[in-house]
Amino acid sequence: MPKMKTNSGAAKRFRKRANGTFKCKQSHLRHILTKKSSKRKRHLRAGDVVEKVDTPMVRRMLPYV
Repeated sequence: MPKMKTNSGAAKRFRKRANGTFKCKQSHLRHILTKKSSKRKRHLRAGDVVEKVDTPMVRRMLPYV
């Protein structure tokens, strides 16, 4: 049986943490930034964690991580 391929798009977006969860970047910080407050944009810079229900899907896309 062939090896499982890593989803290259997911590899760029997620990193595995030591406790088995995955970290990712928050959305809504790419465009239409003028109407968003500085506080909102500053808080969006912080990382986020993939929700528990979505973790199996991310793990399937990253079989060797």
